[in-house]
Amino acid sequence: MTDAVLYDCKDGLARITLNRPDARNALNIAMCEALIAATRRAREDAARCVLVQGVGPVFCAGADLKERQGMGDDAVRARRLKSFSAYDALERLPMPAIAVVAGPAVGSGVEIAAACDFIIATPSASFRTPEALWGTVGATQRLPRIIGKRLAKDLMFTGRALGAEEAREAGLVARVVAPDALTETLAEITATILKAPPAAMALAKRCVDEGLERDPRGALATEILAIEESLAAAEWRQKMQDFT
Repeated sequence: MTDAVLYDCKDGLARITLNRPDARNALNIAMCEALIAATRRAREDAARCVLVQGVGPVFCAGADLKERQGMGDDAVRARRLKSFSAYDALERLPMPAIAVVAGPAVGSGVEIAAACDFIIATPSASFRTPEALWGTVGATQRLPRIIGKRLAKDLMFTGRALGAEEAREAGLVARVVAPDALTETLAEITATILKAPPAAMALAKRCVDEGLERDPRGALATEILAIEESLAAAEWRQKMQDFT
């Protein structure tokens, strides 16, 4: 791990924290590599829930454009592919991952937040994907699948910011929480997840993620297979006994 990303795990709750506040948590190669390492640590620690946050008033200001100055095409290409690997590592975590966005998320910041299972935002959160206006390409795949292609194109073609409430209405943000209630809300959410059978959480996550990429028959087959795995593990029997 490097200081670009902080990681800790206690009692099954892992925290992955973007830690470049002086650069508004802009994503550079070191942060990409540290994010990948943090997801590996979360797996090794058998974390049951992951929170992804940023230090300071900005969640992530996007790619670190200063890092690209003087880079050749090959270096820029490798840097972009490294960021895709970081987003993918977050998205493929088997346990629930929650992004906590309490400020602007731009470009890569939107990708990082959207790679998590859902987003908790404060009213000061905003989401922008202005890459096309900067002469490059980004956030063209994951975001349209969440908010729809027309709204995604609006953001990409105009660079406007999607506020927290509008992002919630569009389905990008799950909840908008006042800053003074954020700690308590996160504690309640994570406590619920941590009490649940981790295998069931992983199966539910897998069914949703894989099912959306398949036709209805394939999606149902995914859930039936998960049910069989659940029956074999027999965790549900203990949970059923709790209701008696």
